[in-house]
Amino acid sequence: NNITAASLDDLDNQPFQGELSVLAAAFTEGAYEVEISDRTFYFGGLEFAGREVENLAQLIPDTDTRINADFNPDIVFDMNDFRVVHLATHATFNPGPPQNSFILFGDGNRATLTDIKNWNFPNVELIVLSACETALGEIASSNGEEILGFGYLMQLAGADAAVASLWAVNDSGTQILMNAFYGALQQGMTKAQALQTAQQALITGNFSPVGSRSRQSIAVTPTTDVGQPMSSRTNLAHPYYWAPFILIGNGL
Repeated sequence: NNITAASLDDLDNQPFQGELSVLAAAFTEGAYEVEISDRTFYFGGLEFAGREVENLAQLIPDTDTRINADFNPDIVFDMNDFRVVHLATHATFNPGPPQNSFILFGDGNRATLTDIKNWNFPNVELIVLSACETALGEIASSNGEEILGFGYLMQLAGADAAVASLWAVNDSGTQILMNAFYGALQQGMTKAQALQTAQQALITGNFSPVGSRSRQSIAVTPTTDVGQPMSSRTNLAHPYYWAPFILIGNGL
């Protein structure tokens, strides 16, 4: 679940030390339509993205939250003031021109791959893209040029590492995984260890290594498919829930 990259050559980069500062944003209410070429995408608010950010703010005191309208393009100018940036929203990777792929802000605006190429936050140690398909990329068939996905572009923008996803993820399953991930970081683990430990917690049902007795202590009413309710008996050990997220970059 860990992809190495150029940031590993930075031997001065050390595991998280001291208090974490987090900028956490979520799209939780409303609905937006986005037209790309001849396709129309429909996006609704993610209830569990809000709970994900709320739990994160409770776990890490120095967390600045931006919800819905406050989660807008201006957030980009504030990212470099935080060690960790967490974005819980929708994203879609579409083959073709980079401007066809985007991350949705909470106010309905969007950041395309083209936009993200201009971002710059060298002080960010970790950016977490709690959204769909943020680790995908492709080779353009027309000229063979590689089109980097969101996670890789975040590292090029200066972040030491990014957590991103390989497929369309489940809303509440992601909430459980992310809250376990940050719980593990608070235990002093490296980024790579924290993600692995959080994934193992979903597989085994043992959340004590991430500072929780059970999944119920970090989640409320999980869901199976994107946006749909699920019971407490849902098998979070299935790879659908824990396997999509990978760490790109420096795992320390």
